[in-house]
Amino acid sequence: MLKGKTALVTGSTSGIGLGIATALAQQGANIVLNGFGDTDGAQAAIRSLGVKVAYHGADMSHASEIEAMMKFAADTFGRVDILVNNAGIQHVAPIQDFPVDKWDAIIAINLSSAFHATRMALPAMQAANWGRIINVASTHGLVGSAEKSAYVASKHGVVGLTKVTALENATSGVTCNAICPGWVLTPLVQKQVDAKALALGLSNEDAKKQLLQEKEPSMQFTTPEELGALAVFFCSPAANNVRGVAWNMDGGWTAQ
Repeated sequence: MLKGKTALVTGSTSGIGLGIATALAQQGANIVLNGFGDTDGAQAAIRSLGVKVAYHGADMSHASEIEAMMKFAADTFGRVDILVNNAGIQHVAPIQDFPVDKWDAIIAINLSSAFHATRMALPAMQAANWGRIINVASTHGLVGSAEKSAYVASKHGVVGLTKVTALENATSGVTCNAICPGWVLTPLVQKQVDAKALALGLSNEDAKKQLLQEKEPSMQFTTPEELGALAVFFCSPAANNVRGVAWNMDGGWTAQ
């Protein structure tokens, strides 16, 4: 379905980002990966699906590096047809104790990076009258949780940015939507599981169950593969008129 298209996925060397990049590659899209960690392994996994893959190590907290990444993608593949803004970090602390540098970093990477990548991607999408911008927000873009002020603020901002981007392109072939996952067992969430297990003297499995019990009625983690399938749907003809939604895939979290 996406043969000949190019998808750039930020924060895509593991977890949700790699799951979405894999799903898009399985539909034939060439992929530009971004992120840290096992970059060679991520590239090899995508390449094994028979598509072209490139990697750019932009630090998503710096606008100039995001601009360089977007230019690299356009120079390599012609243009970015599908932009998935997924890069994100987390820090947990009460507001009065929240480190200012952590606040600034979370807003920069979770929210501002999506704005910078979007503004760079839009002109070519508008010229071609086709494009898909998918912002990975969070259930925390729809509801709040204590001690996550920066993350919740950034993800609410991503949902707002999604709506404005969709409205500004509503009469064109360019759509913008947000995915709002609940708990996904990424390295980011595993850190929270580990902290809970340590603090409460629980086994890792019991800590996972408690984490799910607090928020997610299904008692199941959402998987990167499920999120990838939703991203593929957003890129399909069936989603041509799906615009500006914040689609929660959260096991009933926000239904409560």
